[in-house]
Amino acid sequence: MMTSLVTFLLWFEAIGCGIMAGIYFAFSVFIMASLSKITPQAGIAAMQSINLVIVRTFFLPLFFGTSLGALVLAIFAAINWGSARSLPMLSGGAIYVAGMFMCTVFLNVPLNNRLAAVDPATETGASVWVEYLKKWTRWNHIRTWTSTLASGLFIAALIVR
Repeated sequence: MMTSLVTFLLWFEAIGCGIMAGIYFAFSVFIMASLSKITPQAGIAAMQSINLVIVRTFFLPLFFGTSLGALVLAIFAAINWGSARSLPMLSGGAIYVAGMFMCTVFLNVPLNNRLAAVDPATETGASVWVEYLKKWTRWNHIRTWTSTLASGLFIAALIVR
């Protein structure tokens, strides 16, 4: 039973973390760059809209589901240390929780909240936008890389027996 649950979670994490990596990759590679090329007022309004819409989609359950799954796998790996799956499971879980979940909660979300509070048509909004683009994108790169790495580690845990 436990082996089936772990295998299910590993598949869920491998796929889910890969999807999350793809979402973050799109923002890092072209969405934020595109928003930086339009007027600050339009960029702020677009990002404010994205931030409102994304939390009403399947993104949020996937975000929390993969975070919880990664934590469960890391704990399971630590408790059952010694199997061939332990190291990639523990590493994947720790990297994902620290690099994706905590980065989002403690760095990206506060930046989103600050951006949500500004009026796109003001000078203050424009200065917040310049800082937001730089900082938010930097932390998003971390989320992209850690989600990708975690997905790979969970795949490695599936392959080793």
